[in-house]
Amino acid sequence: MSGAVPSGFLALPRVDPSLAREVQDDLEKVEELLRESVRSSDPMLTEAASHLLAAGGKRFRAMLVLLAAHFGDPRVPDLIPAAAVVELTHVATLYHDDVMDEAELRRGEPSANQRWGNTIAILTGDYVFAKASTMLADLGTEAVRLQAETFARLVQGQILETSGPRDGIDPLDHYLNVIDDKTASLIASSAEFGGMFGKVDPETVGTLTRACDALGMAFQLADDILDVASESADSGKVPGTDLREGVLTLPMFYAMRSRDPADERLKSLLGRPLGDAEAEEALGLLRPHPAMAEADATLRGWAEKARAELSTLPDIPARDAFLSLCDYVVERSG
Repeated sequence: MSGAVPSGFLALPRVDPSLAREVQDDLEKVEELLRESVRSSDPMLTEAASHLLAAGGKRFRAMLVLLAAHFGDPRVPDLIPAAAVVELTHVATLYHDDVMDEAELRRGEPSANQRWGNTIAILTGDYVFAKASTMLADLGTEAVRLQAETFARLVQGQILETSGPRDGIDPLDHYLNVIDDKTASLIASSAEFGGMFGKVDPETVGTLTRACDALGMAFQLADDILDVASESADSGKVPGTDLREGVLTLPMFYAMRSRDPADERLKSLLGRPLGDAEAEEALGLLRPHPAMAEADATLRGWAEKARAELSTLPDIPARDAFLSLCDYVVERSG
């Protein structure tokens, strides 16, 4: 949020300075609570559980909790632990994702599974989620219900991604359903948490939740486009991770539809595990392909859906901040 935001926090352009300072101050409180929450009597567990938090991150979901509350009462004390809960839930899933993806980097640092092995990484993710659940227990049964339903969707999305589409299911539709469960659900719930604890009226909470579901779809599509388009230094991850693993993402689905004979080599490389040489070849063929522009247009469509929902909300600085987030998600894919 302007240049005053601490390093690692998402900077929102064109945001009211007073709102920016308020959210920044609250994010700093969330950050302190995150660090405290994962401390253990065992130094190794503390180090492992702090690993991804210390590596930084945009605290995107925590920010959504705080911003949503500005449509009601943003000074409710429970907002800070609510924001910490959604961030811890997200971080817990990252430990598990990196094991399943055999990731080498996360946020520009060696992943936990690379540093300590798969077993420690999985157990650390469980520990972080347990700490989130402990904090959640003090926030009331409605918050527990929402988080449990969201976590069920996160797990469902991971299972669907791992098992692949059933017979008769369009693989592209399956891919979008996975994104809705694995990514968009927690981003939407972040806004719902903020509305819940900020005592926002139910109609506005519903609008914010729908907008952030669409924003979450755009957020993950931007990540998938970046996996093809970016260099490692830009994204904090090895480029072409999905290509290497044989995972099809939106640009690849669109490339696979091509009827141009010149694309046969690219299509032969997609959807199967690749070594370094073939992965670099595939990246070289996919980056300039029209499928990238088509994927970008789909991403922008989801961002526009979020904007359409947000445009119905009261014209206050928090609405401008949410609209700015829509711009940010689109721009980060470029």
